[in-house]
Amino acid sequence: MARYESDVTLFLKDLKKEDPQLEKGQRDGRARLWDKPQDLRLQREFEEAMVAQKPYVYN
Repeated sequence: MARYESDVTLFLKDLKKEDPQLEKGQRDGRARLWDKPQDLRLQREFEEAMVAQKPYVYN
């Protein structure tokens, strides 16, 4: 019995077949924008410095 594949899945498979470098480019883009080392001390300082928001912000 054949498994169902949605139109989106088929489209993505065809797209990757046409451009084999597409996935590598996606990974490179993610690494450039998101996969960064985190400074936990700095993150904790930001969280501690946050001011509590009023329940109704439009006052």
